[in-house]
Amino acid sequence: MEASADIGITGLAVMGRNLARNFARNGYTVAIHNRTPGRTRALIDEFADEGAFVAAESPEEFVAALKRPRRLMIMVQAGAATDAVIDRFTSLLEPGDMIIDGGNAHFADTRRREAALREKDIHFVGTGVSGGEEGALNGPSIMPGGSVESYRVLGPMLEKISAHVDGEPMSAHVGADGAGHFVKMVHNGIEYADMQLIAEAYDLLRQVAGFTPAEIAETFRSWNKGRLSSYLIEITAEVLAHTDADTGKPFVDIVADAAGQKGTGRWTVQQALDLGSPVTAIAQATFARAASSQSDLRAAYAGLPGGTDIPLSRSEAERFAAQVEQALYASKVIAYDQGWTMIRDAAAEYGWDIDLGAVAGIWRAGCIIRADFLDRIRAAYADDPQLPSLLTEKSFAKEIGDAQVPWREVLVTAARRGIPAPAFSAALAYYDTLRAERLPAALIQGQRDYFGAHTYRRSDRPGTFHTRWSADRTEESMN
Repeated sequence: MEASADIGITGLAVMGRNLARNFARNGYTVAIHNRTPGRTRALIDEFADEGAFVAAESPEEFVAALKRPRRLMIMVQAGAATDAVIDRFTSLLEPGDMIIDGGNAHFADTRRREAALREKDIHFVGTGVSGGEEGALNGPSIMPGGSVESYRVLGPMLEKISAHVDGEPMSAHVGADGAGHFVKMVHNGIEYADMQLIAEAYDLLRQVAGFTPAEIAETFRSWNKGRLSSYLIEITAEVLAHTDADTGKPFVDIVADAAGQKGTGRWTVQQALDLGSPVTAIAQATFARAASSQSDLRAAYAGLPGGTDIPLSRSEAERFAAQVEQALYASKVIAYDQGWTMIRDAAAEYGWDIDLGAVAGIWRAGCIIRADFLDRIRAAYADDPQLPSLLTEKSFAKEIGDAQVPWREVLVTAARRGIPAPAFSAALAYYDTLRAERLPAALIQGQRDYFGAHTYRRSDRPGTFHTRWSADRTEESMN
């Protein structure tokens, strides 16, 4: 088979198929391969008019169709399936070729694979791709890791098929080895928090303000014209406005209230614990999904006493809705700030050189958490690449300051009414924790020293100390 393809994609489920079509639509010749040849033939039969495809039934034919250096993209299930595909193709490749993993792989697996293939002089490019099936076809946000050399060869292609904002591609080299998949993982963690915060805002507007789903849809549409403008706010309005054809009820009322998850949010929380990075809003959003699926526990808790139910007048309801907007925006800023902090912590841990402003830049379009205020985040890091927190930037700090009273009043109302708002609560608690002049962690250190002789540091002089609690309670220096 003649080596005519610019890139090859193996794994033609929805994402792989749409990425192949995207490359072809942008003028690239695309070799396509699938474990079951029927999918390969189906893509050719249905979309041959979109561009140049080269169908291959065997791995050998597939690799032979690729121009050197070969760019082979795998779009298969994460984990063992990915390892199996890598093993199958590695023996067919030559030094300088590259394997691109565009799935939702765990970044630790990507680091392992990159190191192993580097020894064979084959580039491994762990690449986060966000935007779902529509983004894959029409322009996703793309987060490639791997070597700088691999991006020189692959980057222009990824930039061309990515989403664009004012002519700027939503793709950039993120960092070495697993950095691309790590940043995509954190993107999904932020996505969990964003969705949970929006869901809590909806719940409060419905249960406290008494608005119907259709009325809440209009509220979200109005919010989408302001500082909350984002893809998730936009689609929330569409979902809430939708009516079920069979029952005539609001669509949101006929959907089971048990949220699923595919693992990336859980990975984010697990890795945050390993890094000591306090992504509390993301964690609570992840646990809220888990709690929603605990049907036996929910049945056991059903009927237990809760809060009060005080109807609001129309003017009171509208005032409350304005407070919810403030609380949602403030909590959203905190959740995004936690994500950026976690990326910074990981970069320090794994030796990655990640441009935090560039991350905000490539999330402005194509991805699920695309939002207008990402432009401001990018600008903040452009002004100060060492920015320790978004809240040290003047405009964000002012907005958080303006939100203090309504943010807290919303949570007081939620507590009084017995309405769960775990992500709102976690975001505010995180804010109050970090702004506190002194924390009760001092007592915890005393407890740890008492039962385990774990030692402590003093606030008035350097060194490490231990108190002889079971003896005369004198203090000894451990230096």
